[in-house]
Amino acid sequence: MSLSRNAIGTADLVFFVVAAAAPLTVMAGVAPLAIGIGGVAAPLGYLLSGVVVGLFAAGFTAMSGHVRNAGAFYAYIGRGLGKATGLGSAYVAVISYNLIGIGLMAAFGVFAASTMSDVFGIDVPWQAWTLLCVAAVGVLGYLKITLSAKVLGVALALEVLILLVFEVAVLVNGGGVSLRPFNPAELFSGGAGGMFVLSIGAFIGFEATAIYAEEARDPQRTVPKATYAAVAFLALFYTFTVWMIINAYGVDKAVEVANGEGGADMVFTATASFAGKWAADAMHLLIVTSCFAAALAFHNASTRYFFALGREGVLPRPLARISAHNGSPYVAVVTQVVLSVLVVVAGILAGSDPYTVIFLWTNGTGIIGVMALQALAALSVVAFFRKDRRGFGAGRVLVAPFSAFVLLAVIIVLVVANFELITGATGTVNALLILPVPLVFALGALLALRIRRREPARYAQLTTEEATRA
Repeated sequence: MSLSRNAIGTADLVFFVVAAAAPLTVMAGVAPLAIGIGGVAAPLGYLLSGVVVGLFAAGFTAMSGHVRNAGAFYAYIGRGLGKATGLGSAYVAVISYNLIGIGLMAAFGVFAASTMSDVFGIDVPWQAWTLLCVAAVGVLGYLKITLSAKVLGVALALEVLILLVFEVAVLVNGGGVSLRPFNPAELFSGGAGGMFVLSIGAFIGFEATAIYAEEARDPQRTVPKATYAAVAFLALFYTFTVWMIINAYGVDKAVEVANGEGGADMVFTATASFAGKWAADAMHLLIVTSCFAAALAFHNASTRYFFALGREGVLPRPLARISAHNGSPYVAVVTQVVLSVLVVVAGILAGSDPYTVIFLWTNGTGIIGVMALQALAALSVVAFFRKDRRGFGAGRVLVAPFSAFVLLAVIIVLVVANFELITGATGTVNALLILPVPLVFALGALLALRIRRREPARYAQLTTEEATRA
């Protein structure tokens, strides 16, 4: 049982990763909050977050040539830190990617309903838009992976283009630019801890290049190239865009605007002011496609985890069934769609707010889960190369990943301490939202130990490259 071989190239992988990050959604929807919390140092926060992610990518891509598995974190962590840790991580990955994807579908419904009403005067409730998104994502997930890459490529190009229009307009029509946001001293004048919660979260999903290694052409070359390209692009693009947002209002006023009544719309307002109303309307439309592209990317990542774990029998084996026509994991696709419908319908019946509850709560759990996986994966790289660096320099496979592990661990502590910035909730609710991550990790680890005791031969094959060809 295997996915389509040699189906996607470097550019396709970059589209999957950058689309999952949803640059327009992050810049228009989250960056104002980061500016309000972190002050004018927000661009530097995004740049430093990119450095942390880059350190992680150095070791992660070095290991990609030795582990090729659609359950990327599962295989990487299992090979470096042991099979029990790997399987525990796999279960965390399954709930994290699924929750982020489902939350994005709810956010799509909110953005679509608002945009269609404001721009075209068409009033359709968010519930209908969300369910339409689930259906469309499911259809694209079932079809050949190359079609998803094309859809993501178009959506990504358009959202990047509209942000470039905004940035050029600020440079041409603005009152000049200030380098003050890049002064390290500014990091200590605002809420840097809370800001890093948001800036590091903007990179969630970049590690997805490894998920598609089984479907990539020449993965030993394409996976590292795509990972570096995606991380570099996101770091520089985020940094420059946030810098332009601040310059659009002026360094002395930007933070005040971000914390004011119109802070949530400051990017749209600035776009209308500097580039024209047409650009702001286009941005409203493209934030809908941005959210859809991100939902599709996380849907595809979720189905690959379902497939990988079904193939190894640690989730129901039918999840590993492949469509003979499209080469897609069709049972995993249907499972993810059904799960999405169940969560969305439960939210509808409970009367939950689609953005502040369904979107923010699911993404809160998902983000902390993925960050924990990144930290463990960084440590697993060190463990994997500790005795034999396999021709790599110590800086790439030992120093960089260990540094990434330490920095990610610090940021995870900041995330937990400032979790309300992600979820909008407090107290018991936040504790309950964090709890599933350690619980499912423990469940997976215990299952691995049970397999080791009862089926030692099968246990030996878990997370290995040989198992992926079974």
